[in-house]
Amino acid sequence: MIASIRAGRTRAVLSAGLVALAAAACAPGSSAPPAAPPARPEASAVRTDAAALGDVTLTIWDQEVRGGQAAQMKQLNAAFEAKYPNIKLNRVSRSFDDLNTTLRLALSGNEPPDVVEANNGRSSMGAFVKAGQLRPLDAYAEAYGWKKRYPESVLRYSRYSPDGKLFGEGDLYGLPQVGEVVGIFYNAAKLSKLGLGPPKTWDEFQAALAKAKEAGEVPAQLGNLDKWPAVHLFGTVQGRAVPADQISTLAFGRKGASWTTPENTRAAGQLVDWVNKGYFNKGFNGQGYDAAWQAFGKGEGVFLIAGTWLLADLEKSLGKDLGFVLPPGPTADAAPVATGGTGLPFAITAKSPHPDAAAAYIDFITNADAMKVLTATGNLPVADTDRQTVNAGPQQDVFTAFGTATKNDGLVPYLDYATPTFADTLGAALQDLLAEKSTPEEFLATLEKDYKTFADSNG
Repeated sequence: MIASIRAGRTRAVLSAGLVALAAAACAPGSSAPPAAPPARPEASAVRTDAAALGDVTLTIWDQEVRGGQAAQMKQLNAAFEAKYPNIKLNRVSRSFDDLNTTLRLALSGNEPPDVVEANNGRSSMGAFVKAGQLRPLDAYAEAYGWKKRYPESVLRYSRYSPDGKLFGEGDLYGLPQVGEVVGIFYNAAKLSKLGLGPPKTWDEFQAALAKAKEAGEVPAQLGNLDKWPAVHLFGTVQGRAVPADQISTLAFGRKGASWTTPENTRAAGQLVDWVNKGYFNKGFNGQGYDAAWQAFGKGEGVFLIAGTWLLADLEKSLGKDLGFVLPPGPTADAAPVATGGTGLPFAITAKSPHPDAAAAYIDFITNADAMKVLTATGNLPVADTDRQTVNAGPQQDVFTAFGTATKNDGLVPYLDYATPTFADTLGAALQDLLAEKSTPEEFLATLEKDYKTFADSNG
């Protein structure tokens, strides 16, 4: 299940250019003035007693089609209908790609679904918000207490200004079920053989890389043929050098920050230094992402900087030798800073005739009991993560890490969020940087051009 979360996000990153073109060609509002935003009810006008809403049929579109994803939806939907027999669910489940392809047309029609999972990137949720096709959920958030359930570091991934320009602030347009965070997987057996434990500071981590290299080990596995894996690598290193608020400003594509700073230069330089010291496997720029993590799972490499979506697969191969930590800071007690986010949020369409029932459904599949169901079906719940009962070992490591990051507002956005074209720009630029075809300064100048052009034009 967790691996499949990233599978969806991976496709989103790799097809960013195609999605942007599709948005320009057929996204609602792309050639016309934005529609008037849907009415915003007061919290006092929201009806939270779903049993009193009469007979309702809700059409739900989701992309929870694999393994534990499908299992948790089936279980939660059955429980919802059992609790509210007056509400029938018409579930339409599609793959991530199919959902993205069909959702635009569906939202443009007169009878769209009531609840949809909408990719929270600019080319999807941002375009839908701009077109007035999604309902702002702030009144429901107040009525149901969602702001207490979810930290702001999670909610901001579903926030947009009503015109769709500002991502990460403004009205709330969705709630996710699952979470993800990029950290450091390690092979505990190899660390023990080196006389080391899990790194508690960034200096300890770099010292471990050096010691692994001296011992003839591959210090860190990396497969960057697909380009986006180095985005997670750079984001991790960047988080040790650049203040979290500056990373968020850059990643959300807002004015007020710059890529061409001494801190970002230092982060880029550190990656080049790691390459020169031989901390990565040979030929990493030509190796696929799957090949890299699979090699790590077979015992090749001491560390792997990657996301929690790999937990299930790596645990199968490494078992108790697998460990996971958040990227450490300068001191053991430093506030956490880690790249991360959420699965696709569930949103209510503006034309839904049953918004109160739709909100009751979203509340049900994201409440405390739902998070227990997600845990039991092998998912990483986005809320109450540190309250779940899981077996000691890798799963507990991941749950603790994500809970720590969200509780301390330690998540910073994926860098490819920055502009509609930034996934391609950053991925290609990082390949050149790691191949030493460009200097850190040239690398950052490329990013600055894309970022500044968009931020200036986006108001």
